[in-house]
Amino acid sequence: MSAMPLNPAPLPGAPLPTMLPPVPPESPLPMPVQDFRALPPPEAGPAGTIGRAPPRPEVLAARAIVFGGTALISAIGCWQMLVVFGSEIQPLQWLLLVLFTLTFGWIGFSFCSLLSGLVARPPVTPADPGAARIAIVMPVYHEDPADSLALLGALADELAAEGMAGRAEIFVLSDSHDPEVFAAETLAVATLRETCPLPVWYRRRRLNTGRKPGNIADFIRRWGGRYDQMVVLDADSVVSGRMVAEMSARMCADPALALIQTIPMLVGGQTLFSRVIQFAGRVYGPPIARGVAAWSGDNGNFWGHNAMIRVDAFAACCGLPDLPGAPPFGGSVLSHDFVEAALLRRAGWKVRLDWDLRASYEGSPPTLLDMALRERRWAQGNLQHLRLLGARGFTAVSRVHFIVGILGFLMSPIWLAMILVGLALTANVILSRPEYFPHSYQLFPDWPTFDSRRMIWIFAASMTLLLLPKLVAVIRAWSRPLASNAGGRSRVLASALFETVMSALIAPVQMLIQTRQIAEILQGRNSGWESQVRKGVMPPWGLVLRRHAIHVLSGLATLVVVAMLSPGLGIWLSPILAGLILSPAISRWTASPVFGRWARMAGLLVTPEERNTPEVMAAAVAHARRLRQAEGSTALLGRDPQAMARHVAMLPPVPELPPAERLPAISAAAKIAAADSQAQALGFLDRSERAALLSDPELLQRWAALPA
Repeated sequence: MSAMPLNPAPLPGAPLPTMLPPVPPESPLPMPVQDFRALPPPEAGPAGTIGRAPPRPEVLAARAIVFGGTALISAIGCWQMLVVFGSEIQPLQWLLLVLFTLTFGWIGFSFCSLLSGLVARPPVTPADPGAARIAIVMPVYHEDPADSLALLGALADELAAEGMAGRAEIFVLSDSHDPEVFAAETLAVATLRETCPLPVWYRRRRLNTGRKPGNIADFIRRWGGRYDQMVVLDADSVVSGRMVAEMSARMCADPALALIQTIPMLVGGQTLFSRVIQFAGRVYGPPIARGVAAWSGDNGNFWGHNAMIRVDAFAACCGLPDLPGAPPFGGSVLSHDFVEAALLRRAGWKVRLDWDLRASYEGSPPTLLDMALRERRWAQGNLQHLRLLGARGFTAVSRVHFIVGILGFLMSPIWLAMILVGLALTANVILSRPEYFPHSYQLFPDWPTFDSRRMIWIFAASMTLLLLPKLVAVIRAWSRPLASNAGGRSRVLASALFETVMSALIAPVQMLIQTRQIAEILQGRNSGWESQVRKGVMPPWGLVLRRHAIHVLSGLATLVVVAMLSPGLGIWLSPILAGLILSPAISRWTASPVFGRWARMAGLLVTPEERNTPEVMAAAVAHARRLRQAEGSTALLGRDPQAMARHVAMLPPVPELPPAERLPAISAAAKIAAADSQAQALGFLDRSERAALLSDPELLQRWAALPA
């Protein structure tokens, strides 16, 4: 590997040299494209068999709890439903039996996964911090540069305080192609460099091949040899400097450990919707993650960000091919993180979820509609994994991670189908005339059997399995500082009840949204690649009425049918019907920051990170304030020579391209020559020509020479 920085890292607070190039010298690392039909070569894995050791006893015990318990719960549920139906089972009842067993087994799996966490052992951080060279990598795509880079600035300060300034660097990997975002990014990076104690590098791709995994792969193939480890962050996520040091020490101490995934805590939620999922993630998330870590062992999963990765292992194992065929099942691998974890494990590397690392944070989707947009891409990515379940060499647990991700979305249409089949059976019983003597000369009638009392007990068991993990998490919070840091035991309980009610109302809407998304995916509709919404606004009534019209109509139609056939059934379906009929109001009001502030003032849905803001998040606010003062646009570059110089300093050399690929630059030059002013020239240019202008110092000089 090549030497570390171009210049020695300055003392914390001292500015870096202003003429530092946008990127360091390239240090290529091969990243071969993987073949899912062939095993990786032996040299792709860790030396010897250290990564292929059999699972530890506590991991085997956890797997016995989660998989054995799930099988037992599913079998009991299936058996009891068979008893409910009696000896003569109709085709619709067989269908309901299958759907119920899947649903009952799914909630049983979640419950058993929580129980398996009881046998988990926390990882240990060694005393030796190691000497690994670390890249803090943040891919960005049309993000707010001030907010994203502020998180990096705060982390850089903490890394310097941990004594890591001499072996850590920051790399901003931009895939933005909007010219205004491009200009804002370069000015923000230049401003961050002035006070950052770590080198800050900025690379913007001209072609967005492969989306986010392609962005990371380009970084590794060009600069991967410069680093031993990398911490991958999303544009709204960050970890503490202390935690980076701990992860690095753990990875250095275990030469077979390739990936450490942390548990990101949701922070910064302002709307009622974001606060609901933020509270749920903070209270229920840690015990659930501990259970997943327990049965995963060294065969953990990757969630795409807030994780540390061994660079050479990732390069050797995780070059992703395009899947054959057209999207949505072909093309780029969307949920690449699951696949990358499976590829690492296939080669014998360890992949761990270190549930004890809590200083890991990310933002949350602000509204129900924004969450639906994110889930559309996640649903397509997880359904893509159906093609990879049979990939050669994947471990059984890696395939389980795939199946869990797939079922996480397929359970919505399964749940919907179970409700519809149940309604159809009810209608069949009410509307059809029973035939008690189906055979001639039959002495005794065939009385229809349906054990309603047992059905109530099955329903009670289902609700217990569904709600007991939440109760366990609340009791766990009561016994820890979490409760006092979140307003006390009574506030935590009240918040949990409020969250449960809101989740019950939102769940049927999400069920229909996900069912529609899956139907669209199966019809061949691709989700595309859009930038994520970080800061939501309260949607107007017209929008929520249009988006939720199908949900309201479904709820009203079901209500009418139930009222005509069996009014008593409406009591059991009331949470579902209420959520559907009220969906426009729920979607709009939960998107309100006003109701979010009301909940905060009432002490509801409060998390410890709100009452005691993590230092890295508090510092990020100050960095964002400074970076926002340096925000600019293309027009600013023409008026401010200093801003122009800062932008040009972030540009790589203009590549030699064939004329066909230089057409935007050629036409931009002609339009600039024909313009009478900077503003007129910008008015002439289309989006691609503006991007060419901002990428070429010579074009910028010609444009800036025009009258402002």
